[in-house]
Amino acid sequence: MAYSFRSRSGSDLEFSASELAGALGDSVTVLPLLVALGATTSVSLPHVLVGFGVFQIVWGVYYGLPLSVEPMKALLGLAIVGALSAAELAAAGLLAGGVLLAVGRLGLVGRLQRVVGEPVIRGVQLAVALLLLEAAVDLSIGNPPMAAGGLAVVGLLALVGYRQASVLVVLGLGAVAAVATAGVPTPTVPELAVFPAGSPSLTGAAVEGTVAQLGMTVGNAAIATALLCGDLYDREVSADALSTSMGVTCLAAIPLGGVPMCHGSGGLAGKYAFGARTGGANVLLGIGYLALAPVAAGAVLAAFPMAVLGVLLVVVALELARAAVAAVADRRSLAVVAAVGVAGFAGNVGVAFVLGTVGFWLVSRSA
Repeated sequence: MAYSFRSRSGSDLEFSASELAGALGDSVTVLPLLVALGATTSVSLPHVLVGFGVFQIVWGVYYGLPLSVEPMKALLGLAIVGALSAAELAAAGLLAGGVLLAVGRLGLVGRLQRVVGEPVIRGVQLAVALLLLEAAVDLSIGNPPMAAGGLAVVGLLALVGYRQASVLVVLGLGAVAAVATAGVPTPTVPELAVFPAGSPSLTGAAVEGTVAQLGMTVGNAAIATALLCGDLYDREVSADALSTSMGVTCLAAIPLGGVPMCHGSGGLAGKYAFGARTGGANVLLGIGYLALAPVAAGAVLAAFPMAVLGVLLVVVALELARAAVAAVADRRSLAVVAAVGVAGFAGNVGVAFVLGTVGFWLVSRSA
């Protein structure tokens, strides 16, 4: 059974099993990073989940599309490995949010979109797909038998025509395993506080992390996501609008304990791969994050088998890679896509985006 409502954009918000499956398809790109962040830093995971829950709902209703709301992966990665403290992470997120809001309101991202060649943007998508595949291997290698079991479940359900349901089944099995290991958690409402993990600290490391993140965010979260909205949903969403909404998200969420958040082509592809077609998927996922927040401080989330999430990341990565190369019409463009994708995977997505843009511009002028 499905229910539908009208969003601010005039699109229907549907609430159905496929929207729920699509919502959970996005969560597999989010939960592993959040669990790792909560386990390795002083960031409050319940506050982080509240931020994700609120803004999943906000942007799902605003755009009427299942836009992803996901962590800024470069910044969170630096925090997880200890290169940024929680205070520096907050400062970097606020700085990134201010820049994204400014360039979005000034229309600068849209101008960049007209300068950057489409193969470069699709190369960024391919790089993200490869990074997701790498993350899938890293998550799965810790428990190969469970990963193999998850793959078997996904494959079996796909063979009998229930590929979208596979995410629900596999995540459900993982949740049962986590509760069996850690026990039923006692709910605790997150405390309302300003900067609960400490006041922001703007250091050189925070600025460097922000610069690296912005290169990736402009390419993947704004331009590539705008392109994917047209590819998958036949909807025109400007990169400037996406930049603005990401800036608002960071500036509003971080003071209340959230982390730097962005949209992303990987999460959008994940929602589409598992059946999401409207912003109803965001509303359902947002409610899920809000419901998870009171129990996230306990051991049950940490006990969730990451190998299960690794299996689902494979599905998301393959969908994103398919979208990156499906519309490429000639060999030269395909070569650019591959070069940017491999460079972004092997090095830095932001650097690959910049170098690819310059290279594509030079090749186009000489053609």
